[in-house]
Amino acid sequence: MALITEQGEQRPRKVAIIHYWLVGMRGGEKVLEALCELYPDADLYTHVYDPEAVSPTIRRHLIRTTLIDKLPRAKRMYQSYLPLMPFALEQLDLRAYDLVISSESGPAKGVLTLPETLHVCYCHTPMRYLWSMYQDYLSETSGLKKLMFRLLAGGLRRWDLAAAARVDRYIANSTAVAGRISKYYRREAAVIFPPVDVAAFKTAPAEDFYLVLGQLVSYKRADMAVEAFTRMGKRLVVIGEGEQLDHLKRIAGPTVEVMGGQPFDVVKDRIARCKALVFPGEEDFGIVPLEAMAAGKPVIAYAKGGALDTVIDGKTGLHVHDQTVDGFVQAVERLEAAPEMFDPDVLRAHAEGFGRDRFKTEVRTFIEDAWSRHRASLRGGTIPLR
Repeated sequence: MALITEQGEQRPRKVAIIHYWLVGMRGGEKVLEALCELYPDADLYTHVYDPEAVSPTIRRHLIRTTLIDKLPRAKRMYQSYLPLMPFALEQLDLRAYDLVISSESGPAKGVLTLPETLHVCYCHTPMRYLWSMYQDYLSETSGLKKLMFRLLAGGLRRWDLAAAARVDRYIANSTAVAGRISKYYRREAAVIFPPVDVAAFKTAPAEDFYLVLGQLVSYKRADMAVEAFTRMGKRLVVIGEGEQLDHLKRIAGPTVEVMGGQPFDVVKDRIARCKALVFPGEEDFGIVPLEAMAAGKPVIAYAKGGALDTVIDGKTGLHVHDQTVDGFVQAVERLEAAPEMFDPDVLRAHAEGFGRDRFKTEVRTFIEDAWSRHRASLRGGTIPLR
């Protein structure tokens, strides 16, 4: 199965990458894109695929879908088919592959592989709706949907634990996620931060507005920022799409502009010209803060989750320990009182430490080591670290 190189070393010959779904280009897909560059001949597998929603780098790979893609309105309703995804994953035939890399925050790691195959999981987070945020998701549903969620969650958790044991080695995208993998799966994970395309962002003089950028779903707490800036009467621009879009428009005061989804050129322009990025939710990692720093802008972030890996209080941004409207009002006032606190060059240099080349080098080194240990274990020499 393995390729023998000129130096006599064995390397994976056939590689498969499993990604939960391909319906947009958010943080997980940016990681996938870098993995595609690292393994240009890899085959991709996913539950649902919308070619128009992903980058050319991803599209040039051979992409196969599970049976979920054939179900009605799968490209829009894919999350409704979550209970069927474990079955769908287990139908994939991956016997031809030496190396399988699963990109996981929804069901992806549950594929079945041969003993000779090395399975590395790059985990964005154990599924939030089953583990760390189960009660949050439950509180946002009602009626029959809530009852079904309660009834199905236990079985899905048991499957997820079984699937977690199928992985040979874990990579976590942040220190917080490594902690969740340890808590829920009882497995160790190396931390390799996602790639940031620093070169895509340019610095510009700051103007008198702040920015919220990202998917507009409840746990990201954009509503908290909207309420804070409405109360202060300060300008805030909100860019993103999601279930909270209409709600945010309703509660926004006259100084808050809710733009909805925007092209990347508009996003880059607003990042470059804002006074600071406001990041009010708890994220698994959060690439957006580093994109803001790449444009020389500080970040006001809730001090939990991935932000603790990227936002240095007083150097690249401000930590908000109290996730309330008052907490964010106080942080904005602190920034307004010392507008020269942050050096754009320092901010950009910090973001450069999370660049794409760094990510690919660290992943390549990790997988080469894992592959060497895996091959040794098959020869009976050692037991691979798990």
